[in-house]
Formats: sequence, C-alpha cells, structure tokens
Amino acid sequence: MEFFRIKKDIPFMKHALVFNAISFITFALAVFFLFSRGLHLSVEFTGGTVLEVAYSQPAELAKVRSAVSALGYADDVQVQNFGTARDVMIRLPVQKGVTSAQQSEQVMGALKAADPGVTLRRTEFVGPQVGEELVHGGLMALAMVIVGIVIYLAFRFEWKFGVAAIIANLHDVVIILGFFAFFQWEFSLAVLAAVLAVLGYSVNESVVIFDRIREAFRRYRKMTTHEVIDHAITSTMSRTIITHASTEAMVLSMLFFGGPSLHYFALALTIGILFGIYSSVFVAAAIAMWLGVKREDLVKSTRKEGDPNDPNAGATV
Repeated sequence: MEFFRIKKDIPFMKHALVFNAISFITFALAVFFLFSRGLHLSVEFTGGTVLEVAYSQPAELAKVRSAVSALGYADDVQVQNFGTARDVMIRLPVQKGVTSAQQSEQVMGALKAADPGVTLRRTEFVGPQVGEELVHGGLMALAMVIVGIVIYLAFRFEWKFGVAAIIANLHDVVIILGFFAFFQWEFSLAVLAAVLAVLGYSVNESVVIFDRIREAFRRYRKMTTHEVIDHAITSTMSRTIITHASTEAMVLSMLFFGGPSLHYFALALTIGILFGIYSSVFVAAAIAMWLGVKREDLVKSTRKEGDPNDPNAGATV
C-alpha cells in the first residue's frame, strides 16, 4: 500500500556528512547530560515504600497525588491504579530519618483526611539491593538485545549492516536517556521497557531499508553505492510515513489520555520513534556507506572464471 510514489530519487547521501555531524553533536550532548545530571531513578531502582490502598468507590488519582504531595513528596510521586479503579498503588521514595512504617502512617493519615473510607491493603519496603538487581537485569537485557541484533543482521545481510544498525540504535537509546537526564524526568521500569521497545522498532525500519538496498544492488547494476542507497530510502518513504504515523498516533493517545502512569512510557516511545526514523535513514544507511558496503557484499556472482565468451558473464543471483 502506498499513498504516493516519488519518481526521482532524493539525494539523501549527498548530505550524509552533515546529518552525521548533527547526530554526533546530539549524541555527545546526551552523553554529557547523562554524566553531569544523571537519571532521576524511580523507586524501583533507588528503593522506597510501596503502598496498596483500596477505596469504596473509583479513586480520583489527582486528589490522591495531591494529598501525598502535600506531605512534602515530589509532584512526580507514582500514584496509579492496579487491578480495578478502586485500587491504588503509591510508590514513595526513601526519606532520611523516616522509616517505612512512619511513611505509611503519614500517607494513610492524609488519605483518610480526604476520604475516611480508604483502607490500607499492603505496605512493602523495596530495598536498594532490589534496585541494583533491576539495574543489572536491565543492562543485561539491553546487551542481549544488541548482540542479537548484530548477529541477526550479520547473517541476513552483511556485518557492515549489523555494525551500522547497532550504532544507529544505540544512538536512539542514548538520546532518549539524554532527554530524561536533561529534563530530570523519572526513569522507571516502564521507561526501560519503552527503551527496549524502541530498539526493536528502530531495527525494523533499518532492516526494511537494508533489504531495499540489497534489492537495488541486484536490479540496478550501473548505480553507485550512494545512488543505490538514495533509491532504497526514497522507495520506502511512503511505507515509512504510513507506518510511523500510525504508530505515533497510538503513542500520542497514550501520552495525552493515558494518565500519569503511562506518561513517561509514552514520552520515551515518542522520542524513540522520531529519532528512530532519523537514525534509520541518516545514520544507519550512511554508516553502512562509510564502512564501504558494495554490491559484491550482498550479491554473489555466478560467472565462471576463465570464460569471457559466456553471454551470462557477470550475471548475479
């Protein structure tokens, strides 16, 4: 399905150096903010108190969050429904000099003042050790995804494409983390899940473009490498717009209507999708070109050596 077809190839690779320079600057800024500001980690990573409370009627999360914030907690304290609209989970960060039991009593006092019918179902303290395990597990998951992508692309296409794709995907991941570090948005397990989802989403776009590059190498033997890449990217423009617009519409609906519990998850996906389009076109394809990908890397010749009179000499499959 195509909304439109561009007849003349757009010379993307003519400006590859400029786009790669922009990518490098953006990447460097993201790394700088990560080291200078750091991530604002959620309770899952830093440790804290988790409360589960129940209301006699559907809870108004805005009022619950306001009551908790009035006790001196940050406005981004996690308050969300779980199970039903009457059940609420509250995640509180660690406070110096205040025990988990004292935090629970303070919060329940504030909630009962607003609604006497609220009851405490469960309270649990999440220690820093659990947070360290989650960080380790998250990094291991990220490493496994990266290794899997490289192996997959190396076998399906060529190792140069594998290297190009993983650089482009890491570019997306680091920029997402850079945004969260710069604005000090809360980095939770949901955001980590979004980052891993962006990796898979971005590599899918890269695979589509790489497949078109291989197809163009087979079909247009007189084209140079940068002309082949330009043609491959141009021929996927309609598909890219349809796919990403549809996905972004769903993500934006979560961002604007999903409430606080889905806000940062959707925000990470939004940043990842936008930069995923950019990196697949201007980073992955350009790096593959800089690495010297050529027709011989993707198309095996069937010509028999020493037979210059063969009418099929130079044919490819």
